[in-house]
Amino acid sequence: MKHTDYFDNFLKNTVNLSQFNLDKLADRVDAIYDALKADPDLGPRIIKKIPQGSWAQETIISPQNGKPFDADFMLQMREEDDWSDDVAQYINAVYKVIDNHSTYGDMPHNRKCRCVYVEYANNKMHVDIVPYLTLADGRQVIINRDDNEFETTNPTGFTQWMKDKDKIADRNLRKVIRLLKFLRDHKNSFTGTRSILITTLLGEQVADWKKIADPGYYSDLPTALLHMVSDLDAWLQERPTKPSIADPSNPLVTFDHRWSQETYSYFRDRINVHAAEIQDACDETDEETSIKKWQDLFGDGFQPPATSAESTKFGDAGAAGGASGTTEPPGTSSSGRSGRAG
Repeated sequence: MKHTDYFDNFLKNTVNLSQFNLDKLADRVDAIYDALKADPDLGPRIIKKIPQGSWAQETIISPQNGKPFDADFMLQMREEDDWSDDVAQYINAVYKVIDNHSTYGDMPHNRKCRCVYVEYANNKMHVDIVPYLTLADGRQVIINRDDNEFETTNPTGFTQWMKDKDKIADRNLRKVIRLLKFLRDHKNSFTGTRSILITTLLGEQVADWKKIADPGYYSDLPTALLHMVSDLDAWLQERPTKPSIADPSNPLVTFDHRWSQETYSYFRDRINVHAAEIQDACDETDEETSIKKWQDLFGDGFQPPATSAESTKFGDAGAAGGASGTTEPPGTSSSGRSGRAG
């Protein structure tokens, strides 16, 4: 049995990052961006900011207790001819402003290979700032500071690819990705598999032709979950050796460095197990047994929506539900700020 109402409640009150945290994250990104733009040396080099990663793709989820959530944004900068032989200066210039800032300089911060991060230690979140350029020859690049070289990228292209696939999947791809990320982060399944790989592999399973044979292939969340994970399992079982995973927005770039054969094999085995568990829960005709099977997979947070009486008792349905209280569709708020997605 599918229990669609349970899935809706599970996403809203357990999986999704709360609107409060989404708003806080967006406000802090704005504040960091304003600080960078205000710097007299760096500011004129900045063009704009672009949300990226799970924040932009609307696949961000509530973190495990005690662990931070984060946001990545691209800081689009002008190409500097004087830095062409030392491209690490783009990251160094951003780090210098953060390090010398009256607020951020006293917070945990550092340079990574491709970004500068700022950590809000007491609020369990951090922001990654990724310098990004469009070169004179048209290439879109980020900076690899360790190798001191440019890397080709297409951040808006990947996000658009995700949106297109989500539309084909009747707006259920993002939700399925969140559910798998929940299994990884909260149920310790296929740990070590990066979100970009989960997103790409699931998205590649979504196709218009599958809806021709079965118009209801992605019609609701549990049906979409069953089909996407089963299709991914079939694809993985045909490939015991780690395959090359191309960036769908830039086929010249791969995500192969994001995992090892060992990590891939573990992910492949776990998806095989989960595909069978999902099929079993869907096929179960006894309501209580089916609910128990879904709870065995997702945990005790897989519950029905609160009744009117329960909502009154707890004050509202979000309070009764637990972690987040985020409503669907995620990412909507009175401000309409882009990137706020749950």
